Amino acid sequence: MIHNTAIIDPAAELASNVEVGPYVIIGRGVKIGNGTVIGPHVLVEADTVIGENNKIFHGASIGGAPQDVSFKNEKTFVSIGDGNIIREYVTIHKATKEGKSTVVGNNNYFMAYSHVGHDCIVGNGIVVTNGTGLSGHVIVEDFAVISAYVGIHQFSRIGSMAMVGALSRVNQDILPYTMVEGNPARTFGLNIVGLRRNGLDSKTRGELKKAYKLLCKKKLTIDNAISRIGDEVELLPEVKHLIAFVKETKRGIIR
Repeated sequence: MIHNTAIIDPAAELASNVEVGPYVIIGRGVKIGNGTVIGPHVLVEADTVIGENNKIFHGASIGGAPQDVSFKNEKTFVSIGDGNIIREYVTIHKATKEGKSTVVGNNNYFMAYSHVGHDCIVGNGIVVTNGTGLSGHVIVEDFAVISAYVGIHQFSRIGSMAMVGALSRVNQDILPYTMVEGNPARTFGLNIVGLRRNGLDSKTRGELKKAYKLLCKKKLTIDNAISRIGDEVELLPEVKHLIAFVKETKRGIIR
């Protein structure tokens, strides 16, 4: 299942049923799990770990050096979980600091020409659409959907189940469960379709809507909004997550 034109470093570890296409290059210390398919002309650089049942398409480049002028060839990593689809010419770069990893979880879909920059942490069940770029140190929580040609600033966070419209410029944190769009991005309400698809019931959606209005529509300070959420909204797990996300922001939130 390994094409005779592939170049695989002797120190790489591939499970017995990994499929490797023509002209693939796999570097030293790479580990690839069961059922993963590596398409033609893919480059997997040193010290990359790829889990099981991933599908990596033509021309993808994984584990390359970070696009960071401070990088001095430290030993860093890329870690990819299971069940991901990585389409044509996707790039995923390793971390910048010794011993650190860029991390991609499970069951994500990266469409053609999208980019995951150094030190990113990408969760599970996420869609990143064509041409979108995640700059360094970006965090994307589970089940977010990022549309095409979106630019996301370093150290920004995309909250769980958020939806980002195409061509948006994101330079602050996107609240979980919301929709944003524009240049610069602005919030336009809850991602109701996404919440339904991910199994959030009507009561949960209703409480999130109350919390969202206090955070984004009432012209309150963040502290006052959080205080009122505590008084006026049932503190379901999703509401607690929303509050915690806001409290942890370093770049501010899009409101």
